[in-house]
Order: sequence, then structure tokens, then C-alpha cells
Amino acid sequence: MIDMEPASLENLCILYHSADYIVVNKHWDIRIDSKMWYEKQTVQSQLNHHFPSLVDPGTYYGFRFCHQLDFSTSGALCVALNKAAAGNAYRCFKDRLVTKAYLALLRGTVEKETMTLNFAIGKNTEEGKTHMMCIDGTEGCENPKPSQTELKVLEYGTYDGEPVTKVLLQPLTGRTHQLRVHCSAVGHPIVGDYTYSLGKDNSPYRMMLHAYLLRIPLPKEPIHVTAPDPFLPVRDTKWAPERLVKTLEGALGGLLDCCKEEESRPTDETLQVEEKRRTTEETEEQRALCQQWLSEWSLD
Repeated sequence: MIDMEPASLENLCILYHSADYIVVNKHWDIRIDSKMWYEKQTVQSQLNHHFPSLVDPGTYYGFRFCHQLDFSTSGALCVALNKAAAGNAYRCFKDRLVTKAYLALLRGTVEKETMTLNFAIGKNTEEGKTHMMCIDGTEGCENPKPSQTELKVLEYGTYDGEPVTKVLLQPLTGRTHQLRVHCSAVGHPIVGDYTYSLGKDNSPYRMMLHAYLLRIPLPKEPIHVTAPDPFLPVRDTKWAPERLVKTLEGALGGLLDCCKEEESRPTDETLQVEEKRRTTEETEEQRALCQQWLSEWSLD
């Protein structure tokens, strides 16, 4: 049976909850927040409904979102419940210590089982496409910046009779629409991505992109959560796997081993690595988050 239950105030899935943080499994057709009066269904309104006592009147939305997910993307989304927690999370994002991994179904058969996608991404200034991003070399691509994504093939199969590939994606930079743009750039757009298919891929009920893993190595409260895989035949009968290349656990193994290796570094080496990260350019997402947070409170 296809998992097509629409978003509502009631169906908020909590993956992690402590005194300082909540991690939710964001629905695939809901915005995180909105200033539009007519948009009643947002993650902010869901949190307000379920946790009215946690709303902070000192912030615009009532909750401090530590990062962003597109309207059509589902999965793990972290929310800080106080100023200090938000500051600690921000530092992890700024220092590029956070690990994210996404699941996706891509159109066609991805031939290389492992790929590093290196396409600089900029703003599309062409008429009618200003809501989109584009890769360097595209006509009208403004201010492209280096972007990198790791791709690992998990399974080959079909979706509604058409060939697709299930993959694990790890963004190593944080550009707007990065995963969608990179996958489209190699000729394998994400199934159901209406925007980057230029309106052609409109038959699936959702865009098949899901934030599966979120790891924030906070000093006193490391967060490591996974949001259940929605791309399973039991949840969507149109997805028919045919050949397994690598299990999800196997694909994640190397990624998590690197994280553990970094944690086990001697203190002085760790400080050197973190100092190097601090001197690198912040991503657009990080700068935007910083500006949003600084506009609501000062980071002590």
C-alpha cells in the first residue's frame, strides 16, 4: 500500500526528544515554517500543537530549527528547544561536524555504483527559472560555488514500471537544492522532482528524497538518529526492487567509521582539524541559519 497519508497537525513523528532537542521525521508535503497566513500546515504548527508548553515567544516561529529541509523532502529534522542548545548546534553545523545521509530513487539506471559528484552550483537567473539552482556552465548561472556529493548505489529496480535506482547520498557541502541539482546534472533526476524535471515528472505522489541519517556530535549530548526508510515495497507497491548492490547498513558503514575515527583523534589533533574547518568558507545554508538566529537572539 502506498504511504500517501497527507500531513496534518496530528501526524507528527518524533524520533528523538530531550530537554534541549527534538528530532522529527518531517512529512514529505509540508513546509518547516511559513509567514503566509493561508499555510496552516507546517512543522512549526505541528510542534505548537503537540508541545504548546515548549513554544518560545521570543522567537518568530516559536521553535529554533537547526537546519532546513525542502517542502518535498521528508526525514530527520532537528529542533533546538532553547538558546544555548541552538548555539551548540549552530557551532557543529558551522564547523562542518554534522553528518547527513539521504535516500533517493533516481530515474534510470545509474551505471557507476559509487560516484563523487563535483559540480559547482549557482543561482539560475534565466526567466522563469529564478526559483531554481544550476551547475556552472549553464546559461544564466550566477555565482557558482564548489559543491560535492557522494553517491552510492543500493538497488536497481523499477518504479511504476520505469527503471530507477535507489541510492544513498551524502552532501559534503550545503548548497541550496544540492542533491536535486547534482542528480539531475548526471542525467538521473530524483523521481517526482517536478521542479528539476521542468514539470514533466508529475505522476508520483511525492519527490523521492528522504533525510535518513542525522548525526550532530554535540559535546554533552551527541545526536544520532535515523528516519525509517520510506522507499520499501511494503510502503509503496510501485517501487519494485530487482537487484541488490549494497545494503543500507553496508553503505553507511564506511561513513560512520569515518565519524568514529574522527571522534577518537587525540585532543590536539581534533582541535587542529576543527580550527581548519572554522577557517573554511561557510555554506549558504550556514550563513542563512546564522543570520536567522542572530536576528532572534545573541549567541552568548
